[in-house]
Amino acid sequence: MFHLHGNLKYFLYPGAVDMRKSSYTLSGIVTSLMKRDVQSGEVFIFVNKRLTV
Repeated sequence: MFHLHGNLKYFLYPGAVDMRKSSYTLSGIVTSLMKRDVQSGEVFIFVNKRLTV
């Protein structure tokens, strides 16, 4: 279980993402396109084309 609070850094990926992708693909987006470390403890937020997820 994880908790969201004000001490964390939150990053919103600016483009739509196919939410059927695996966690490996999403971590690739974080490292390659967002230039962040997936093990940093930061929170990465992805949305789909309709902005419903």
